[in-house]
Amino acid sequence: MPNCIREHYQGDMQITDLDENSGGFEVQPIRDDAAKFIIVLVKFKIRGNLRFLSHAEVLRVFQRACVRAGIKMQYSQGFNPRPRMSLPLPRSVGVETEDDLLCFRIDQSTSAQANKSISDFCTSMKTKLSEQLPEDFELVSVEVSKARTAPAPRAATYVLAVQQEYINEKLKARIERLLASESLIVQRSIYGKDTRLKTQDTRHKTEDRGQKTEDRGQKTVDVRGFLESIVLDERSIVVECKISSAGTIRVEEILELLELDVGKLAEPIRRTRVQWKSN
Repeated sequence: MPNCIREHYQGDMQITDLDENSGGFEVQPIRDDAAKFIIVLVKFKIRGNLRFLSHAEVLRVFQRACVRAGIKMQYSQGFNPRPRMSLPLPRSVGVETEDDLLCFRIDQSTSAQANKSISDFCTSMKTKLSEQLPEDFELVSVEVSKARTAPAPRAATYVLAVQQEYINEKLKARIERLLASESLIVQRSIYGKDTRLKTQDTRHKTEDRGQKTEDRGQKTVDVRGFLESIVLDERSIVVECKISSAGTIRVEEILELLELDVGKLAEPIRRTRVQWKSN
C-alpha cells in the first residue's frame, strides 16, 4: 500500500484516505470477515493501588489478559493493528470503580466454533479472564451485546468519604449554595492535565462566560447542568452526575466546588454506579 493511503472505518464502511496528490478518498464496504463480529461487555471493579492506573494502562492490562487467556480479539486493519477494545467511560486516575465497563470485539465465529450457548460462552470467558487479571481487578459479569455498538454512559454516581472533622455546617451550606446556583463556572484544561480549577457560583456574573479564557490551554465551562444531586450523610457525600454528548463534570471539579481535597477524604473516591444506554 502506498504511503499516501490511510484506512479507517466508519460504521460498516471502510474509508481509504488519499493525500492531495492522489485525488481524494475512496469508500468501499468492509470485507466480510471484518464485518462479522460480536461485542463483548465486561463489567469490572478496580480497587486498591490499581486505581492509579491510567486509561491506557487499564486497556493494556485487559489486552494482555485476553492474549494469555487465549481469547481471540478482533484487530483493526492497516499497518499497526490494534485490538478493537475500549472503555466507554474512563475513570479519573486515583478513583476506585465498582461499575466500570470494557467493550471489545471478537469474531462472530469464535463462540460458534466453541459449540457453546451464549450463557456458557460468557461464563467460560469470565473464568479465563479472571484467572489472568491482578488481584484488585474483579470481574462482575461478562455479556454479549445485542447491539452493534458499545453502550453510552448517561449518568454516574460518586461517593466521597469525608473525614469527620470536615463534615460541618460550612460544608452543608456550601452544598446548598451549589444546588441553588443556576450556573457553576469552572476553568478547565483542554489538554486534560491535572490543574487547579478556579470556580465561581452562579450569581457572580463574568463578562467572558462561555468564552475561552486568556490562559492558553484553558476554557470556560458551566458544569451546573451536569450535577443532578449532592447528598451529604453522616460520613460521605454522594454526587449524582449527568453524562451527555456535551460531556460531564470531572471529579477534580467536584472536589473544587465543594472546597475539598484528597487530604480531607477518609477513603479513595469511588464511582459506585454508571447508568448505560444501548445504542
